Amino acid sequence: MTPTIDLNSDLGEGYGAWKMGDDDTMLTLVSSANVACGFHAGDPLTILATLRAAAARGVAVGAHVSYPDRVGFGRRPMDVTSDELTADVIYQIGALQGLAQAAGTRVTYVKPHGALYNTIAGDARQADAVIAGIRAVDPALVLMGLAGAPILARAQAAGLATVAEAFADRAYTPQGTLVSRREAGAVLHDPDQIAARMLRLATEGVIEAVDGSVLPLAAQSICVHGDSPDAVSMARCIRERLMAAGVAITAFAPAGAA
Repeated sequence: MTPTIDLNSDLGEGYGAWKMGDDDTMLTLVSSANVACGFHAGDPLTILATLRAAAARGVAVGAHVSYPDRVGFGRRPMDVTSDELTADVIYQIGALQGLAQAAGTRVTYVKPHGALYNTIAGDARQADAVIAGIRAVDPALVLMGLAGAPILARAQAAGLATVAEAFADRAYTPQGTLVSRREAGAVLHDPDQIAARMLRLATEGVIEAVDGSVLPLAAQSICVHGDSPDAVSMARCIRERLMAAGVAITAFAPAGAA
């Protein structure tokens, strides 16, 4: 059988006059788009344009839900109540669903963003609040989370389908967590090095940690951050390297018409 893997990126993150990333080009390279829902980035017009472009390309769409933190781009941890977090998740998914319907596509999965993503990877209370929000909107939505993190097992126990994700442009600790962005070397920039790492992940199921050790990592999707200055060249290099090795780029949650 031909090996397959999903390639995703965080898109729709522009706001007003401020442009973030090259969504149009990224949508020619990825198979899934994590689209901002307005809490950390994205305005309605930008989000709608991104959704229309994703629909035209046949790219699957996910709700990139976040803490309400535009100033910090959703990368500041927040100690919110469970009820508030559940309501925030419901609100963001609902907003994206409406825009997606207008764009001729639909939301098929949910990927938390930034600090929320990292927090719920191990925080059971906030994880359960996010899971509850997803289930309240549509239990058929897939939850995307960090490969190896407890959130995936909690979501599965609650009845949600999940997909495990690896990060192309982030360094890993020997424990399998992401190196904090506050530390030097947390974000990788060399497209060739990154592509080689992702090919090994897709074909061998392993990734090299910052100390040189090799970690087993079962992931069905690879993320390239859309706000990185070299995101397009990185995604293109990964796609070309994988396809040259016979790995197919395929969305784990197929795009569908609204």
